[in-house]
Amino acid sequence: MTPFPNAASLTRAIYQGETTARSVIEDTLAQVEARDGTLNCFTAVTTEAALQQATRVDDAIASGKDPGPLAGVPFAVKNLYDVEGIVTLAGSKINRENSPATQDATLVARMKAAGAILVGSLNMDEYAYGFVTINSHDGATPNPHDLSRMSGGSSGGSAAAVAAGLVPITLGSDTNGSIRVPAALCGIYGLKPTYGRLSRKGSFLFVSSLDHLGPFARSVRDLAVAFDVMQGPDPADPVCTDRPADLVMQALSEGIQGLRIAVAGDHFALGMQSEVAAGLEKVAKALQVNDTVTLPEAARARAAAFILTACEGSQLHIDRLRTRPMDFDVATRDRFLAGALVPSGWYIQAQRFRRWYRDRMRDLFQSVDVILAPTVPCVAPPLDQTTLEIEGKLVPLRPNLGLYTQPLSFIGLPIVSVPVHQPGKLPVGIQVIGAPYQEAKVLRVAAYLEKQGITTAPIAQP
Repeated sequence: MTPFPNAASLTRAIYQGETTARSVIEDTLAQVEARDGTLNCFTAVTTEAALQQATRVDDAIASGKDPGPLAGVPFAVKNLYDVEGIVTLAGSKINRENSPATQDATLVARMKAAGAILVGSLNMDEYAYGFVTINSHDGATPNPHDLSRMSGGSSGGSAAAVAAGLVPITLGSDTNGSIRVPAALCGIYGLKPTYGRLSRKGSFLFVSSLDHLGPFARSVRDLAVAFDVMQGPDPADPVCTDRPADLVMQALSEGIQGLRIAVAGDHFALGMQSEVAAGLEKVAKALQVNDTVTLPEAARARAAAFILTACEGSQLHIDRLRTRPMDFDVATRDRFLAGALVPSGWYIQAQRFRRWYRDRMRDLFQSVDVILAPTVPCVAPPLDQTTLEIEGKLVPLRPNLGLYTQPLSFIGLPIVSVPVHQPGKLPVGIQVIGAPYQEAKVLRVAAYLEKQGITTAPIAQP
């Protein structure tokens, strides 16, 4: 196990000459080789390229140059990110026939430019359509805290690799909760930035109007550094905002003074297991939060998100569905086929409601800065579990892992899922939610909770 539990301590040790980037990468690659047969996080390992980049980082430091704030930090990415020389799988069988990517995705390139070293690509649900990372082509990625349980998805490989201590930072994607759900179940930090804040150039899209890219880490500082180095306009991505970067690192030390914080009620107060309720209460108490707010029509927002997901996702794959239906994961294929049959009028109504809901949430953020809500209604379920009890009713497990995340992805709010670990229990996640482009505020709250010891992300010991 690496003696450097996070990126900050690792980079500091490299700059101070306590170790070298090459030594760190060699150790990382050895861990992946030794442990990933059980964890099944990686679908590709970039051994040669990683060692070459590590040598370049060491040479730069030796010559007095600054390789960047993430110098020597190993990272890995969900396999829907383009990595030069590797086929972008997006968790699918069909994509395996594509040619390798000719260049890195924008965010991969920006991480490398900051000195981080890519060591591979990570497992996910097929085409990002899922919350479980049980992939019929690449196998399941179990939860490092309990290998009989789910890691969550669709960025399960990304969350599990961080939770297991294989790498300190990974990148994933979030459409309806695919960063936050696995972050919560695996007990780490995960950031879904504002929609359009980070470039999606070089990623295989699932639902264009809902897709976000973002990082996972075991510390808030690592999350913030990764977010900062990836920020900035990208003319190659028409969705990426042209707003200049708004760096968040300096804000982490500001604490919560002056922030108006409330707990989400109504939809977000229903259905959670006792462990999740205890985690939310612990966080709210530490922040001295007594106010509750209602997000208007959150259940309807979730329903509208289902419609947009089904419609847009199916249209992206319509040709493959017609010509190669048997090459899809059965669960993915059936949901795409159902989406292709959704009446166009439903889609139009969902978009109209989206505008109304966004306006109501904008009004709500006039009276509050940050909102707290559970991330997932339960702890990590067993890999073979198919139903979940919510409010006394048995419901399908997979879609309902997104019970609390979907109404928020729907309008692109910035959210960090923070991990609460309780002795003898599996971790739970709490969402810290802000208004658009207020990543600094949600990360300030996350940093305060971490400093108080309320949230932690220790390396999993199954």
